[in-house]
This record gives sequence, C-alpha cells and structure tokens, in this order.
Amino acid sequence: MKIKFAFLAFTTFYFLSCSKDTVTDTDKMIFNQTKSTDGFVWFKNSMSNWRKSSGTGHSAAFLRTRYNAIAAKQLDANGKVKPDALFENGSLIVKEFYSSASSTEIDFYAIMYHNDQDPLTPEHGWLWAYYNTDGSARYSVTNKGGNCHSCHSQQGIVDHTLMNKYFP
Repeated sequence: MKIKFAFLAFTTFYFLSCSKDTVTDTDKMIFNQTKSTDGFVWFKNSMSNWRKSSGTGHSAAFLRTRYNAIAAKQLDANGKVKPDALFENGSLIVKEFYSSASSTEIDFYAIMYHNDQDPLTPEHGWLWAYYNTDGSARYSVTNKGGNCHSCHSQQGIVDHTLMNKYFP
C-alpha cells in the first residue's frame, strides 16, 4: 500500500510539475507590467492583429506587439524598431497572441524584458517568458530563453528582436 501511495504521489507531482513552469518573483514582476497597455506603443503604431509569419516559432495564428515607454525610445516615427537600436534595461516588449484576426481575447503573452543585471539573464541582456492570461508561466524566465535563442539570434535582426524582419 505504501509503495502504491508513493508511486501515485510521485506520478501526480511529476505530471503537475511538467504542465507549467514555476512562477518566480521576476515572472510576477514582469507579468504585472504586461497586464496594462497604458504607456505602451504598438508596432507600426497599429493595434491590428497580425497573422504570424512563417519564420516564427510561436504557436498562435495572430499577434500584436507593444513596447513600454523605455523600449519605445528605440522605435522610429512609423513605430518600427530603429535599425541600430539597442534596448536599455527596463525595456519590455510584449507579444499578445490571438486565435483569429478579429479576436479581442488574448490567448497568452510572450515577453522580452531587458535587464542585464538579473542573474537569470543570458549574456545578451534579455529575459524571455510566456505567460497565460492568469499570470501562470508557460515558459518561465528561469529557462533563460533556451527555446528562444535560435530564432532571436538569427541574421537580419535588431538587438534580438524580429518584428522588422518578419513584418517590414
């Protein structure tokens, strides 16, 4: 009986721990900044939902991208990332993902947060995460962007951002 209980407890713990990443204080801080659109600037100054590009690793069909006031300093008058942009600490880029072009209900968020002082930050200064709308982490900053680097390090990007490349 004890062995069955131990096996059941272990199996339950294993599957529950695999379903979501643990939310850290850093995740909570970033998600809290993500929830509000106040003070953000939209890519290409457009709140439209964009069909995902063929070059993306993101799963949702549509997205829109916004930049907090710090990150927005690196956008030109047309709302595109300047070709020589280097984002400073505190820059937050939020991708909102949607299931359709007309949807107003966010499915989940992908974020890039620049903080080269955080111990979870890889050498390039960005923290990456995915969050559900309730704040739970689909992909925590503790993963150090391991699944993000291959796309966000490719040729033709600006400071690890891809919007200009795929949505010129």
